Amino acid sequence: MHFLQIVWDPASEGINIVGNFTIHYYSMMWMVAFILGWFIMKKIYKNENQSNEKLDSLFIYSVLGIMIGARLGHVIFYQPELFKDDFFSIFLPFKFKGGFAFTGFRGLASHGAAIGMIISMHLYNKKVLQESVLWILDRVVIPVALGAIFVRLGNFFNSEMVGKPADESLPWAVIFKDFDNVARHPGQLYEAFGYVFVFLILWFLYWKTKKSLQTGFLFGLFLVLLMSVRLFVENFKIEQVTGREDWIFSLNTGQVLSIPFILIGLYFIFFYKPKSA
Repeated sequence: MHFLQIVWDPASEGINIVGNFTIHYYSMMWMVAFILGWFIMKKIYKNENQSNEKLDSLFIYSVLGIMIGARLGHVIFYQPELFKDDFFSIFLPFKFKGGFAFTGFRGLASHGAAIGMIISMHLYNKKVLQESVLWILDRVVIPVALGAIFVRLGNFFNSEMVGKPADESLPWAVIFKDFDNVARHPGQLYEAFGYVFVFLILWFLYWKTKKSLQTGFLFGLFLVLLMSVRLFVENFKIEQVTGREDWIFSLNTGQVLSIPFILIGLYFIFFYKPKSA
């Protein structure tokens, strides 16, 4: 019996609008992430005496960069067969192979989102902000950390990235009925919980200290904290790609991809020196 465990058996995958068109809970979590992020950056831009016009442009660059990066990251790192089997499903919220259907934007990788964010902020700074790419990265990582919480909640709602089987005595183990009938670690919630602290630390350092004046520090700390949470929590999650449980040095795909980001973060925290004007 699993009387101590939580049974996650969603009645639906989202809110049905009309016919087969459904707004998935996962997609809604992404929308919540971007909306909250806009309000946080509005507060930060007001503090930095930046205009609302630049804020509007930031929102567009962020959405495009993060979503495209997250999608391409997932396909490249986890599902490369889509390039051959169902190419247009990479960029559109539909599947075409095996019958046309609306799927929403599923399969989004945090490592790809991080790369997409960096590239889009480089373009945004060059075209609109004209401060420095690290100036905007030091600030935009605050709402990004908050958004990561909601993305992992979306994974939970979708029964994605499920955890490894847990001891039946674990009170917070979850049975994902959409996946199987095994009590598992709620890896998505572990990760979301860790990201709460990443957000709070960055928020505190920006508003209560002068660390935002140390170019690259908050960005570097974000990479170290976020990817360290990912590195740790992956120990409780099943592999996302079959056969990559022990991909390199007994690490799975998510852990291997996290290490370069942590090293980059450490560089910006301890070694980076901005060029003098």
